[in-house]
Amino acid sequence: MTRSVQLLAVDPQNDFCDLPTPCWPVHANGRRTQPSLPVAGAHQHMQRLARWLRQQGQHIDQITVTLDSHQRFDIAHPGFWQQADGADVPAFTAITAAQVRAGQWLPRLPAHLPRALAYLDALERQGRYTLMVWPVHCEVGSWGHGLHADLLDVFGAWQLQHQRAVSQVFKGLNPWTEHYSALMAEVVDPADPATQLNRPLLDRLAQADLLVIAGEASSHCVRATVEHLVTYLPPGHARRLVLLTDCMGPVAGFEAAEQDFFAAMHAQGVQSTTSDALVLQD
Repeated sequence: MTRSVQLLAVDPQNDFCDLPTPCWPVHANGRRTQPSLPVAGAHQHMQRLARWLRQQGQHIDQITVTLDSHQRFDIAHPGFWQQADGADVPAFTAITAAQVRAGQWLPRLPAHLPRALAYLDALERQGRYTLMVWPVHCEVGSWGHGLHADLLDVFGAWQLQHQRAVSQVFKGLNPWTEHYSALMAEVVDPADPATQLNRPLLDRLAQADLLVIAGEASSHCVRATVEHLVTYLPPGHARRLVLLTDCMGPVAGFEAAEQDFFAAMHAQGVQSTTSDALVLQD
């Protein structure tokens, strides 16, 4: 029986990569666009993943790549919020429902207050994350939303070699909920199926005898995705997941979250290795 191997590349996008300055696009006025939320080492992580895929691609049957996809207006972006005196809210500010009720942070549009509070209450009941105000990142249509160039090239070569498309999963378009995981938003919007459990994706990934996982960031989007995989895949499937730990990294300041994630997943049977060590065979 032939083994099925899949690759899941989580958010390998320019805004998450600490790309060197020559890679930043130059505008007509001479200004450069730089990555807005770079993970330390991510440029090398993606280069390693691209190199591994060039070497092992003939053994990979399916590639799924997720794309964090946001608009400028988003509950997790600075433009949604203001301080009590109307001042801007800086990026990397954590916001709780209690602080909003106390008037420390407020939506810029008062009409948005009830829905924002309902979201924060639901998020905090789950106990997974506190709302974080991130820099505007992965804005749809922007350079930052695009794939790391080395991966884009190797994905294209793989498609021609196998005569099949890479499966792309967009997540995060709903501005009222965070969407770290590829499988579902942090708080499901009943009116938006895109925030609910993505069963077609789950079913496709469940077909893999070996599911190799890489991407950014191990403290957030990789973590949330793998946690949901372990939760929703059939019993015993966690043993089929392999984390390429040298092809991912945490957001600065969240290193402990990455280590907690690795420990929790290993306890569930998830494997981890490096790109150099993972050699596939038919």
